[in-house]
Amino acid sequence: MLPILSALSEPTRFDAMRLLYDGNEHCVCELMRVIGATQSRMSRHMQVLKQAGLVTDRRDAQWVRYSLNPDLSEDIRAVLDAVFRAEDALSQQRSAA
Repeated sequence: MLPILSALSEPTRFDAMRLLYDGNEHCVCELMRVIGATQSRMSRHMQVLKQAGLVTDRRDAQWVRYSLNPDLSEDIRAVLDAVFRAEDALSQQRSAA
């Protein structure tokens, strides 16, 4: 569990996981654009998420496409759900203040 929480502790990786959590496959070019990261930075962060077992990748011509690891355990999915719900609630509290 620690490698997963450590991987999610970095804001760029957290943002990438939030995008990938929709269950769709996303090109690294899309992740770069939405998050505002360079290709080298995004690739390094995605490698950390891949090593933690959170994402899988697939090469498509010059791009790499990432998706949520379909083999994630229910426990890990529950942790991700809780983390994203807590982040949503915090964002709502901040915008209401």
